[in-house]
Amino acid sequence: MNTKGKVFKYPDNVDTDVIIPARYLNTANAKELALHCMEDIDTEFVKKVEKGDVMVAGWNFGCGSSREHAPLVIKTCGTGCVIAKSFARIFYRNAINIGLPILECEKAAEEINANDEVSVDFDTGLITNHTNGKTYKAQPFPPFIQNIIKCGGLLKSLKEGENDD
Repeated sequence: MNTKGKVFKYPDNVDTDVIIPARYLNTANAKELALHCMEDIDTEFVKKVEKGDVMVAGWNFGCGSSREHAPLVIKTCGTGCVIAKSFARIFYRNAINIGLPILECEKAAEEINANDEVSVDFDTGLITNHTNGKTYKAQPFPPFIQNIIKCGGLLKSLKEGENDD
C-alpha cells in the first residue's frame, strides 16, 4: 500500500478541535464534516487537498478529545497519510480503527516542507521526498495492523475476516 502527493505542514499540538471544530459535530455525515477539516488552522486545506496528499506535523498531533471524527475527516478529504513526530494516544488508536494511515518519523516531520512532493510505502515505512531527494525510514506497522488499514478500518477488517470462514 502506497500514497503519493503534496504536503500540508502543521505545527506541534494540533488538537482534534482544530482538525474538526466541535461546532460542526451536529451531523454524522463524514463527507459533510470533511468540508470543515482543518479550517480553523488552514482555511485553504479543503479547497486544495487532493487524493493521496500527505499531512506532516510536529509533536502530539491529534491531542484533545477522543472522538473518531478527527481522523475520519482527514481520511474522507482524501489524505493518503499523516506523518508526525508523535501522535496523541487516542488519535493514534482512532486512526487505526477507521483506517487512516499514519507514521511517526521525527526527522521526516522536521525536514519535509509544505508543498513538497512525498511518497510513502506503508509496507516498508519508507518515506521519499521527491522535492529534495531525501528518504526517511519510519517503523511500519505489523502486518495485522497494516491489514486493518488496508481494509479501511477495524470493523471492515473484522467483516472481511468473517467472509474468510
